[in-house]
This record gives sequence, structure tokens and C-alpha cells, in this order.
Amino acid sequence: ISKIPQAELHDLIGYAPQKAMLFSGDIRSNVTYGSNLSDEQIIDALKIAQAWDFVEKLPNDLSEEVSQGGKNFSGGQKQRLSIARAIAKNAPIMIFDDSFSALDYKTDSLLRAELSVKTKGQTKFIVAQRVASIVKADQIIVLENGKIEAIGKHGELLKTSELYREIASSQLSDEEIAAQIAAFDKNKSTTKGIK
Repeated sequence: ISKIPQAELHDLIGYAPQKAMLFSGDIRSNVTYGSNLSDEQIIDALKIAQAWDFVEKLPNDLSEEVSQGGKNFSGGQKQRLSIARAIAKNAPIMIFDDSFSALDYKTDSLLRAELSVKTKGQTKFIVAQRVASIVKADQIIVLENGKIEAIGKHGELLKTSELYREIASSQLSDEEIAAQIAAFDKNKSTTKGIK
């Protein structure tokens, strides 16, 4: 990575931070942020980020003014606009650094479903404290005090990582956890002979 010029590296990564950063201007310029995108591409990114539903209701939709820091939008709206910016970049690697934290569970779920379909060929790193945000990840890395505690899929970690199970138990019911472990075991046994 040290051999890649910084500008080239930036072009490879779409990034949505935990604290959404918006700039004075309008929604269009905040989502495109230096990229030359059509309104159709911007709207598509807003739809994936679950932001188009509120943007299209604004008096000036994409041309709606954004005050410095996005003070004229709620925390969840700012996060969705920031996520749309990362998606609109259409980079091969996307990093969502706990950027779903201000979203309600329904919006988070819809966003993740859209991401999995519309960004299928892209690599996504999702930093999250909500188990629901990463439950379908190809690989989950559990960190404790900056060190890797466990690596695996959701169902596997529920069975093998005490820390992951503890985190999941604080967010899911015992019945949900039992059902997810059973689903993991069933899936594992049906795919055992398939290569």
C-alpha cells in the first residue's frame, strides 16, 4: 500500500465515518464531493443509503441548501447523506466506520439489504457495534482492547467466542441466538459435502 500514490489510493476507497461530515453547499455537491456524477447516479446512491425518501420531499430536493456541518439535518439524515457520498464514489473498496449507528433498526436493515444487492462486486468493511449490522458478513473480526479476539461467521462466533456471544446477548434474545446457532449448524451440515 505504501507504493500506491495517495491520490490513487483515495480513488480506490469510499469512506463513511461515524461522525457524518457535511459541507455548506447543497445536497448534490455533498454527495458528489468532487466527482462528476449525473443526477440519476446521485439519486441511486441516495436510494441505496435510504436518504432519497426525505431528500425528494425537500422543496429543492438535490439543490436543497446544506448549512455548514449539516446543522439543518438530523443525525440520521446526515449519516445517510454521508453514506450516499461513499456509495456514489463507486470505489472498489468501501469503509463504513460505525456509520450506521445513528440509524434506526429498520433503516439500518433496509440499507444493508440494498448494499448487499447493489454493491455486490465491491469489498465492504463495516465497523459496527450492532450485531445486526454485521450478521451476514462474510467474515467478522471481533476486537477487544485493539487486539483480535476471534474471527469467523456470525453463527460460528456465537458458538466459539465468549466475547461475541456476550455482545450478541446484550442485543438479541436467547431465542434469537438459539435460532441463529441452529441455522448455522443446519447450513454447515447441508454444505459439508459441497465443494
